[in-house]
Amino acid sequence: MSILEKIQNQRSNLSANGIKILDFILDEPTAIGSYSSQALAAKVGVSQSSIVKLTQRLGFKGFTAFKLAIIEDLGRKHAILEPERPIHNKINSDDSSLTIAQKLVQEKNHALIATTNAIDFSEFEIITILLNQAQRIQIVGIGGSALTAKDLAFKLLKIGMTALTEQDSHVQIATANALTKNDVQIVISYSGSRKEILMAAQTALDKGATVIALTSTKKSPLRKLANFCIDTIADERQFRSSSISSRTAQNVITDLLFMTLLQIKSDTAKLLIDEISSTMNRI
Repeated sequence: MSILEKIQNQRSNLSANGIKILDFILDEPTAIGSYSSQALAAKVGVSQSSIVKLTQRLGFKGFTAFKLAIIEDLGRKHAILEPERPIHNKINSDDSSLTIAQKLVQEKNHALIATTNAIDFSEFEIITILLNQAQRIQIVGIGGSALTAKDLAFKLLKIGMTALTEQDSHVQIATANALTKNDVQIVISYSGSRKEILMAAQTALDKGATVIALTSTKKSPLRKLANFCIDTIADERQFRSSSISSRTAQNVITDLLFMTLLQIKSDTAKLLIDEISSTMNRI
């Protein structure tokens, strides 16, 4: 919510003079920068102390702090709506649907290739062995990463593995608290810095579980906590409207984990998948 929206919501709690001042500002907020408190008071027809009291009631130290907050808010809004500003990464507002499609393919391909090229396959083999031997696998993710977590959990369930995933952070922490040294936690977080994620990971470690992080190559608290890290590489340094390329990078890793575990479990997993398909076909 913008500063202007916040102060507008308090309009009904103001005095007659306060409403008069506020309405004047809301009618032309871009002009606020040219006024001193004295000049604004004269323009509106109230005392200078009324201006100061209003700004303090709205939560500011004084008129100057109030004025600067509005100017910064308007500047931020203007920057977001700037026609030349990308709507996502390298995709611009005036791009055709064909151009958007080509840019998305390029962005996703980069994430796929860079992420798979960065895999340490000797460590990846250890990770898949740990997952195959685990009694339970908790998969943690929030936001866009929660979608990847849910998809991986479903895939693992199809091949007979006990996979637990919940989007609620409180449930994630409670689940992590029930893990043991025989369990594995997979944490999916591109930033590796969300407090909820870190708490779930630390809880799992405290219980003796192995923590595997799917995260970016940047230094983060999650990279320090995890026993193993699989890098997810995505070009999202510019304006990001959604976790498009980072989720693509996560998905290629989770799909690779699933295919490798399917290969390890071989005939048993194939039979389970066939049984599920047969049951679904009878619905």
